[in-house]
Amino acid sequence: MARRTKQDAERTRERILDMAEREFQRRGVSRTSLEHIARAAGVTRGAVYWHFRNKADLFNAMMNRVALPLESEILKSGERTLDDPVTQIRNSYLAALRLTVADPQARRVFEVALFKVEHGAALRGVSERRLNGLRNRTAQVERGFRRAARLGLWRSALPAHAAALGMQSLIDGLIINWMIDPQAFDLVRVGERTIDAYLRGVQAPSGA
Repeated sequence: MARRTKQDAERTRERILDMAEREFQRRGVSRTSLEHIARAAGVTRGAVYWHFRNKADLFNAMMNRVALPLESEILKSGERTLDDPVTQIRNSYLAALRLTVADPQARRVFEVALFKVEHGAALRGVSERRLNGLRNRTAQVERGFRRAARLGLWRSALPAHAAALGMQSLIDGLIINWMIDPQAFDLVRVGERTIDAYLRGVQAPSGA
């Protein structure tokens, strides 16, 4: 009986998160109340509070279902055991583009995060999560570039930190522009060529 109760609770939690995605996408995060989400999920508001402390906690849990598996690949870019950190950086960001195109849930969550969040005091935890995620990704990619330089695989015309910021900004820009108009270009094909061109472009000229 205890196992069944735990399974039921997990299913309820997942349903709340599913409905939060849709309500946030439809209304915007600040205009969506926990009552809206509870009604959409067919549960009481108390059930929502049993699983989540507040709306920011619920939002971050929603993001974690999609973003963390992807971020874990990007965060591997700084691992000391990598033989080719630049390839890890390239492939992890390319995976982000593929996920955006292929996974409707990921696309819905990214849309909410990019376009439906009106940051304010009530959503301070959301802003902090986004900022920390950006800093962590940039730091790991920077470490990856530094390791590649020590291995003789990378000789950049830019400092590693600037190269990492440029890469992150490039990916963010590609995803945002594609989500505004998905018919404008093939995100994966254009993204792959753009990533490769960027990585070539920031390399120091031979003999410099």
